Amino acid sequence: MSTHAQRERLLLADLLEQAGPDGPTLCEGWSTRDLAAHVVVRERRGDAAAGLIVPQLADRLERVRKEYARKPYEELIQLIRTGPPRLSPFSIKQLDEASNTVEFYVHAEDVRRAVPDWTPRAVDAVFADALWARLERTARLAGRKSPVGLVLRRPNGQTAVARKGSPVVTVTGDPAELTIFASGRQDAAKVEVDGDKDAVARLYDAKLGL
Repeated sequence: MSTHAQRERLLLADLLEQAGPDGPTLCEGWSTRDLAAHVVVRERRGDAAAGLIVPQLADRLERVRKEYARKPYEELIQLIRTGPPRLSPFSIKQLDEASNTVEFYVHAEDVRRAVPDWTPRAVDAVFADALWARLERTARLAGRKSPVGLVLRRPNGQTAVARKGSPVVTVTGDPAELTIFASGRQDAAKVEVDGDKDAVARLYDAKLGL
């Protein structure tokens, strides 16, 4: 039985393939080719991917990503589709699920939602719960740069405090949409926002995300 991460991986590969190498994405300044190169480097070049966490290594990460972006686009798609090499930590099923479910979901939506006529995607209850469980664990980290108090709320009333503070803005939506919002893609998320007008504006300008 395939995992959430495996299904999202294949969907992302399909979407990138359909969009072609010069398609738009929600990642500022990145085409689909750039995004594909990022995904490949992240799980195949751990020496460079450390730049995602260590600021001093960010320049090296970008150099390596650009090198991969020059590879044939079809090769990048195939590397995403086949997954990490056997010796990669991401080849461990549990780690892949923990690290890549949200990563691949968000990047798939980066491709889907970059076109004007995109429509919301149906997410089943099991996947929604998986996204919410991840959001509960990472909300504080994702909301650390929020300039206002931030509460994420599911329609069923479950909440996660992403940032303590005042004034408070409450963002309500399905877990999939809250995941998009908390990843720093506020304008692309289908959510309801409740709070002071100025606080809401400041929140939408904030750089949320891990």
